[in-house]
Amino acid sequence: MKTFLAKKEDVKRSWKVIDADGAVLGRLATRIAMILRGRDKAIYTPHVDTGDFVVVINAAKIKLTGDKLRQKNYYHHTLYPGGLKSESAASLLERQPEKLILHAVRGMLPKNRLADRLLTKLKVYPGAEHPHAAQIASHSKKGKAEVTNG
Repeated sequence: MKTFLAKKEDVKRSWKVIDADGAVLGRLATRIAMILRGRDKAIYTPHVDTGDFVVVINAAKIKLTGDKLRQKNYYHHTLYPGGLKSESAASLLERQPEKLILHAVRGMLPKNRLADRLLTKLKVYPGAEHPHAAQIASHSKKGKAEVTNG
C-alpha cells in the first residue's frame, strides 16, 4: 500500500462563511484552524496547504467564557526600551475584534512558514458585511460554499 501525498494540483479550494455571533472564541478558533489546514478533507497532508478559504463575519459578537474578558491580557513589544504594552481582551474586542480571532487561530497553527500562508486565507470582519460575496456565490453554484453558525 502506498502513502498518498497531496500535491498543489490535487487541491480544490472552496470558500466557507462562519458566523461568529454567540460563538465561544476557542471552539471557533479550532474549527477555523482545521478548515484552513484542510484536516476536514480526505487528502490532508501535514506539509501541504490543502485547506479552504474562511470568511468569519460578526466577529464583534464573539463570546469568551468565564472572566476572560477582564482577566485575559494580550502583550506586544514596541522594540524600544520599556516598550512592553498590555491590553485586556475586553478593550481589544471593542477596538479590533478581528485581531482577537486572528490571534487565537494563529496560536493553533503550526509554528513555521506554512502558518503564514494559511493565515492569508482567513478573512475576518466585525460585522455581517464582507467583500467576498462574488467568490462565495461562484462556489455556491457548484455546491462548495458553506455557511455555518458559530
